[in-house]
Amino acid sequence: MRHTRLALRALPVLALGASAAAQTRVQFSIDWNSPTVGAPGCAAAVPLTEGDILEPCGGVPALGPLPTPMISITGGAGGLNLALHAGCVGHPGGTPCKIEVDAFSHGTDDRFSPNFPIQSGDLWFSVDEFAAGAPGAPALPNLVSEFPVGDGAADVMINLSPGMPPAPVPPVVGVWGHVGTLDGDGLYSGSGYTYPGVGLKEPTAPLPGPVAMGDNLDALNLQSGPALGNFFSLDAGPTFFDGCHGITGTGSAMAHGFVGGDVLVTTAAGVGLYAPAPALGLDLIGGPDSDDLDALILAENGFPGYQVSSAPYDWVGGGTDMLMFSVRRGSAVIGAPDSMFGLPIEPGDILIPPIAGGVSPFPAIWIPAENLGLATLRSTPMLPCGADELDALDYHRLDLRDCNGNNVEDTLDIVTGAAADTNQNGIPDVCEGPLLIATPYCFCAVGAPCGNVDATAGCKNSTGVGALMTAAGSSGVIPDDLVLTVSQMPTFQFGIVYMGTLQVGPLPFGDGLRCAGGNVCRLPLQNSGAAGQIVYGPGIGVLAASAGCPIIPGSTWNFQGWYRDPFGPCANGFNTSNAMQVTFW
Repeated sequence: MRHTRLALRALPVLALGASAAAQTRVQFSIDWNSPTVGAPGCAAAVPLTEGDILEPCGGVPALGPLPTPMISITGGAGGLNLALHAGCVGHPGGTPCKIEVDAFSHGTDDRFSPNFPIQSGDLWFSVDEFAAGAPGAPALPNLVSEFPVGDGAADVMINLSPGMPPAPVPPVVGVWGHVGTLDGDGLYSGSGYTYPGVGLKEPTAPLPGPVAMGDNLDALNLQSGPALGNFFSLDAGPTFFDGCHGITGTGSAMAHGFVGGDVLVTTAAGVGLYAPAPALGLDLIGGPDSDDLDALILAENGFPGYQVSSAPYDWVGGGTDMLMFSVRRGSAVIGAPDSMFGLPIEPGDILIPPIAGGVSPFPAIWIPAENLGLATLRSTPMLPCGADELDALDYHRLDLRDCNGNNVEDTLDIVTGAAADTNQNGIPDVCEGPLLIATPYCFCAVGAPCGNVDATAGCKNSTGVGALMTAAGSSGVIPDDLVLTVSQMPTFQFGIVYMGTLQVGPLPFGDGLRCAGGNVCRLPLQNSGAAGQIVYGPGIGVLAASAGCPIIPGSTWNFQGWYRDPFGPCANGFNTSNAMQVTFW
């Protein structure tokens, strides 16, 4: 992670391209285990719940640290209209309440067409913390790289499927996969990458139990236009059991009079049934509430009710509604033969309702989990916690982030090499300002203690010029390659660089001026040697943390050199350099 573009100037405004990136909203939910449940949303003091539809604070994914998300659609009155929502507001994560939303759509998702192959970046999805990904994934960051530290559950992936024919397609191992495009917290991830996030907590380590360390993104919708409605599913249970989590379902669906395999719709009177589980090929093996619909793609045709599809692409003319989904790990239908290929259904598959005349009455596999880079028992029989689970899903052919305006998702530009991302933060370099965000100040043009003016550096010392602080490298916290050099010092004298949270003065200080203050830490003592300079970095972040001033992304620090000068012009015995303000990303 080396940085080659250096500049000392202001960071320009990030420009969005001409695509739909500026209009698309990222909406999502979190599950009841998430620690963000109960935290106040960023736009109001109302605690977030697992029944709310959320979006990033301010509406735009960004690099972290980030505030908590804000409520996009409340789960209560005037939103999803869940009758039990009000009683769950304020309960903490890890304590189940009967309002968990597992899947969500506005009914306006893009329609699959037989004339269009599946392009990379069309499918957006998330998984739970137990999903490890299929080995051999083609690009980082991916689930294989994120899994060891639990960074995948709050993230959103997009498919990498160049050359994939129109669905339905059988499973192909190791040919196609995915890449992370939205991070949970927007901070350094297990893969070594930093990319824009949505404000969730990470990591979510793959450990059983009701309380998770981090959040699980549990429903997903990318909204680019007017909604046709709020379509969603609720969590199954209480007899529904997930062996990986070691917990039962919350029973949210049954508490509202439905089952976990139903697709519901908000109505003026509350919540109504849109697509019953049996119409989707669910609850046919274990009876009512034995399957849990866990992700949703829906293109509603505008006619009242659900017109079930019985053959691929019969939705193209609008005669039926295009509905696709996944089922949660633990569903009774997992392992049953799908009606398209006769393959055992897995929790990572994208499914459609049973096809007429198919090989079974169960859902049909539309896109197998393998083709998304997910692990299955079909391909890897000995998985420690079963197959990977697809938790949230959307089919969205428009770009979410296209800062350079070339109608290609920024993530795909970076992965294909069409755009450089030198600092590996998920933003093409052409859309960013300088990698080094630093401003020199406190030059000794006026206010010199004894008329020892040097307008190009600190105040004059015994060498006849002032000490000069310069910056090189980058101001990235993760690469930690910032280098601060104080030159033009008297030779073989001790000095330090100190750092402060504020700009002060300038205040007379020895033979120089003090301009950095607030909360202050000193970096280790050095000797200027024969070159008359001291150098700090790379590794200033480590030194600062050891001194008690940890540097985090988004923070701004002021640095200044302070050194001995026994023969200085003002006879105070010490002097200072100019100062440098650095903003870290």
